[in-house]
Amino acid sequence: MEIYLVGGAVRDKLLGLGVKDRDWVVVGATPEEMSQRGFKQVGADFPVFLHPKTGEEYALARTERKQGRGYHGFTVYSAPDVTLEEDLRRRDLTINAMAQTEEGDLVDPFNGHTDLEQKTLRHVSEAFAEDPLRILRTARFAARLQPLEFSICPETMAMMRTMVAGGELADLAPERVWQEVQRALHEQAPGVFFQVLQALGALEVLMPELAEEQVFKQGLTALACLHRSQGSTAQRYAALLSGVPESDAVARASAMKSPNDCRELTRLVCQFRAKLNDSGSEGTLTPEQALELMNSADLWRRPDRFEALVATLACCITNEPLNQIRQLEQAALAARGVTPQPFLAQGIQGKALGAAIQNERLARISQALN
Repeated sequence: MEIYLVGGAVRDKLLGLGVKDRDWVVVGATPEEMSQRGFKQVGADFPVFLHPKTGEEYALARTERKQGRGYHGFTVYSAPDVTLEEDLRRRDLTINAMAQTEEGDLVDPFNGHTDLEQKTLRHVSEAFAEDPLRILRTARFAARLQPLEFSICPETMAMMRTMVAGGELADLAPERVWQEVQRALHEQAPGVFFQVLQALGALEVLMPELAEEQVFKQGLTALACLHRSQGSTAQRYAALLSGVPESDAVARASAMKSPNDCRELTRLVCQFRAKLNDSGSEGTLTPEQALELMNSADLWRRPDRFEALVATLACCITNEPLNQIRQLEQAALAARGVTPQPFLAQGIQGKALGAAIQNERLARISQALN
């Protein structure tokens, strides 16, 4: 039995980056031997085990062969006769296909170390084309390593274009796409992920709402702003789609199976941005407009979401409407101070109570805006 550190841990160690997670490959072992040593099996599709003390993942060396379409269209073979090189050959990029022995020696059959030195993202073999998810993974690594001046080599770009043109992306489950998009939104240069997809023609397939150049530029500018302010996933995703009509943005967020907070904030950002831009050249909100927006955002029960909305809008809007956002913040602070207790003390109840609260909110909004 031989044990090797593999993948991202080796890559990041060579780059001088912090190693967060460590993955291991075991060559020459059987599931029974692993269990006898106290490892707990967790993999259903292929043998993956958790170390009894560290909890780190140890996978038996394996090969994969494409047999059908989609993520589950692979036949996995795992046995003691599978070599380390065979296991590494099935990986996506050369910089992810390196291993390290327990003594610290580098095993690099596909020249990943050279590609690290040359700052190149390159596919390991033609098997790369068997898994369309690797298009998104490669774009995500480009976004992560762009500050270190990494780029995708022309041969890999050409292979991915061929995959996109062949309709391979249609086999990806929305959940898998969202998982990669979510990670990409938090990479070092998140906009690079979407620029790579655009260059490949993949953006038109996965997020066609961003195909128009002006909408795309608007989204990337807003995303960069939210990245600098360390915005949440929901804020970053809403910023990306901020130039898209509300109904289309909501439909895309739903189709990608994004979480509810992402869908809701996307809806609100697109709705507010459109209304603020359409509210007039004088750059002011009427009290009625402000109250309508606050009600739409459910400020009264979701104040935290409203704050996230305002912060996102500040990255999505320029020029005159920025003044409207500041007005909206001031008016919201004033309106939130309205409570039902004074009206209840006067005996006001039912629908009359709701109307009284709304009227008081409107009065305070008017005072704040003036």
